[in-house]
Amino acid sequence: MSFLPNLCTVKGICILDNDGKRVVSKYYDSNDDTFATVKDQKAFESKVFKSTEKSSSEIVAINNYTVVFRSNVDLFFYVIGDSNENELMLLSVLNALYESVSMILRKNVEKRTVFDQMDSILLICDEVVDRGIILESDPNNIVNRVHVKTEDIPLSEQTVTQVFQSAKESLKVEFVAITSAQHVYNMW
Repeated sequence: MSFLPNLCTVKGICILDNDGKRVVSKYYDSNDDTFATVKDQKAFESKVFKSTEKSSSEIVAINNYTVVFRSNVDLFFYVIGDSNENELMLLSVLNALYESVSMILRKNVEKRTVFDQMDSILLICDEVVDRGIILESDPNNIVNRVHVKTEDIPLSEQTVTQVFQSAKESLKVEFVAITSAQHVYNMW
């Protein structure tokens, strides 16, 4: 039996909390019945979590899929591929994902901070894998693309979060300037 080469090496990326609940998930094979509906996806995630929550290895085989994973304080990071997929490729995707998230969150990779920075986390997933094809595995390149300075982006192309963040920063600068000016005035 020979396998035809295929660029689509990743079936899905998941981040689950320590209760096995979905935090982030992206599936790339819509033709696969395992990932056809949200209900099917959650059932698969539950099976994956039960198989890995107490496991000491980084790789498990579940239902004809190879799953590589990494756990942190209260999160589990998963990359899912076919059973015949190269585990080292999947592991490089997992490491790129985890390290990029860690860099964006300043090494504070916890459920709360992931929710606070959900837009950046989703962008990281998109920078690492697109439609199952691995695009980038260098965390520094991924973070540089995700963390573009909002001053460089026209206002019409910024997300709502970026606009609010820019406004917040501007208000901080104004407030500090006004407070400093009042302090100097009071000294006279």
